Amino acid sequence: MSEAVICPNILDLPGSRIRVVTRASADIPNMIKLWFGEGDEPTPVFVREGAKAALDRGETFYAANRGIAPLLQAISDYLKRGYDAEIGSDRIVVTASGMNAIMITIQCLIEPGDSAVIIGPLWPNGRSAVRAMGGEPRDVYLQPQEDGRWKLDMQQLFDACDETTKLIMINSPGNPTGWVATEEELKQILDFCRERGIWILSDEVYGRIVYSGAKHAPSYYTLAGPEDPVVIVNSFSKSWSMTGWRLGWIVAPPRLCTAVEKMTEFNISHPTTFVQWGGVSALNEGDDYIDGLVERYKRAADMVYQALAPLPRVTLGRPEGAFYAFFALDGLTDSVELCKEIAREAQVGLAPGVAFGPAGEGRIRLCYAASLPKLSQALERLVPLLK
Repeated sequence: MSEAVICPNILDLPGSRIRVVTRASADIPNMIKLWFGEGDEPTPVFVREGAKAALDRGETFYAANRGIAPLLQAISDYLKRGYDAEIGSDRIVVTASGMNAIMITIQCLIEPGDSAVIIGPLWPNGRSAVRAMGGEPRDVYLQPQEDGRWKLDMQQLFDACDETTKLIMINSPGNPTGWVATEEELKQILDFCRERGIWILSDEVYGRIVYSGAKHAPSYYTLAGPEDPVVIVNSFSKSWSMTGWRLGWIVAPPRLCTAVEKMTEFNISHPTTFVQWGGVSALNEGDDYIDGLVERYKRAADMVYQALAPLPRVTLGRPEGAFYAFFALDGLTDSVELCKEIAREAQVGLAPGVAFGPAGEGRIRLCYAASLPKLSQALERLVPLLK
């Protein structure tokens, strides 16, 4: 009898190296968990109340594939208020998380034999989504500078594209690097993609978490026109502390939104109805909350930099955005094993750099979105092992 076949594209996908560390450390007591991209602060009350009120009203039925009308309007209003961007509901699709947005977009754009050029080091799920669809991810890595910051080689990025390239993926502010693309860099990429007929997938889930004093990072919300080949992905997870809610959105040209809407039907039908009402509350009532969160993250970034940057073995620049310290450690050749050791010896959970691609080996990612007292305790445990 012949064995039924599972798609090799799926079977061959690598597992998460972060999960390797967390599984090996599952039984360690008193662990301070800084390995995942989330803080330890529960979702704010006004968001929870919005979802509770929706449950009490009986908002538990099927909804439109594209999202409930009040949330589409709240997204449009938020982008006008925060970015001065005029974006109508015909360019918006609500998704069940930022990752769902990335996956559905790639389902719509990538076929077997296509390539996608990915600016890294980067959270690995995006490149895995390309591989799942039979595409070829091509990594173009940011270059570390002497001050610990990162720089994009634009010519290297463009040279990686050929006639098979359907997509350039960019994450700014970046996970894990904290790199923030300049407006000029975004414009150059857009001009190139307009000319070549290549899509841009711009992951802007950390777009509000920047330390320059600006309200947001440079964004395709303000640079791309309605018909430009740009897909902007956003999520409620980071700026509104809603990681477990699984809610996000896409902004794209109307013709692509129609395709994304179809794929939403085939994947999930629509995001959970009452969760979307929590999103309405987040957008309509959350501006001050975001400002406070960013201020706290800025203090946390300073705390981590002051503790780690002076260590002789450590190279760490000040992140420009997001909430990660992605530091290099002299002599490190196996970041997975070191993270396991740190978990055992210091009870601090960190993410191995190799989880973000081969260029991440020799580095460790620390998420500093935790409360300041917890972060201080983690650094006290960690510093002696890194000296």
